[in-house]
Amino acid sequence: MERRRTPRFRYSKDITPILEGWEYVPNEISVRRIRGLDGRDKIQLRIDLGLMQMELDGRPDGLRPHGKESLLDYFESVLLDHLDRFGTDKHFRLTEEDLANLQREALQYYHRYISLLHLGDYDRVVRDTERNLRLFDFVARYAPTEEDKWAFNQYRPYVLTVRARAKSLGALEQKDYDAALAAIREARSLIEAFYREMGTEEELTESSELETLREWEAQIEKERPLSLRERLTRELEEAIRREEYERAAKIRDQLRNLDRTDEVR
Repeated sequence: MERRRTPRFRYSKDITPILEGWEYVPNEISVRRIRGLDGRDKIQLRIDLGLMQMELDGRPDGLRPHGKESLLDYFESVLLDHLDRFGTDKHFRLTEEDLANLQREALQYYHRYISLLHLGDYDRVVRDTERNLRLFDFVARYAPTEEDKWAFNQYRPYVLTVRARAKSLGALEQKDYDAALAAIREARSLIEAFYREMGTEEELTESSELETLREWEAQIEKERPLSLRERLTRELEEAIRREEYERAAKIRDQLRNLDRTDEVR
């Protein structure tokens, strides 16, 4: 008697079912957060030929180079070993292969922080942008040539802008307009200092990043509710313009009372 064979289920590696109903739209960032088979949330970014899947934390591809969270962390540990051995970083240098691998890793973090920005996960955007800024500083110190350094550092204004965007949006969620403006102004100051250091002062008027930051600042200033002092100051200016001097005197008294209150505090 022939034994009946137990049917085996075949698991297809075809990603078509995953992409079903999720069309690729050129020039648009389409991203979603999903729960992975390991029980952890992950990010999926739609691209023209499929999707990219990234971990929320750690290195985006989930790997741990040399047992470290990232390749940058590994090279920083190598530097510390070098310093312990020689007492100086004078002869510590990254090779072309090191730089190529670090650049690929930086691109992973770029894809993730752009995705996180669209998902509104601003704290993680700040974390990842600051990580890449740390990489730029590391390469600027230990890359062998100026061309190698510029290959990374040229993106500094953009990354500073994305970080400022995340910080300001996070602050606006808490209705903290002052913190939102401070984040934007900090980025403007750092980018302007960068262009001056690089000897490219023409970018102070031509930079798209600086223009974007100026527009955001103006928009937030316009939307920000006035403080009592600001409102009274504007009312005072308006009263003087209309030659309503009795009203202007009353407003001045209110402003003096605010000054006294501030002194007590």
